[in-house]
Amino acid sequence: MGAKVLSLAELKPLLASRQRLIGIDLGTKTIGLSLSDLERRIATPLETIRRTKFTKDAERLMALADEFEIAAFVIGLPLNMDGTAGPRVQATEAFVRNCAALTNRPFCYWDERLSTAAVTRDLIAQDASRAKRAAVVDKLAAAFILQGALDRLAWSDERLGNFDQQDFTR
Repeated sequence: MGAKVLSLAELKPLLASRQRLIGIDLGTKTIGLSLSDLERRIATPLETIRRTKFTKDAERLMALADEFEIAAFVIGLPLNMDGTAGPRVQATEAFVRNCAALTNRPFCYWDERLSTAAVTRDLIAQDASRAKRAAVVDKLAAAFILQGALDRLAWSDERLGNFDQQDFTR
């Protein structure tokens, strides 16, 4: 085993038709997960894992990857607002390194700055209670992250032009 970390550009030619992706919003207490549809157009919230021990968390993640026959993982990279990497980026990279030992499926990083804030703002606009927001924000943030990556995969380089997201392979 030993998965690689790829950019989306490197991943795209490796994807067969009708292969799904899982989006991951890695938090200190929870792991939000989302799932793409078979056409990789829409990200849907999947579940929130309450973090306990790495082994148990990773087993659940790999079980879902097997169940849905996913091709790759898209994990949010929590960069600082100025684009620098802080302790949360290091924790995310360590999580990916540890998970990579358990699978051959590749990982891709996606800039997640403000994803949780955007989802929380939308939930507040919908008048969701604090309890309801707490129950769904992580998997919705994972869907927000995955949807960004799916949108990028769907666009050709010519159409996207200068708006291409930075390559976050590390």
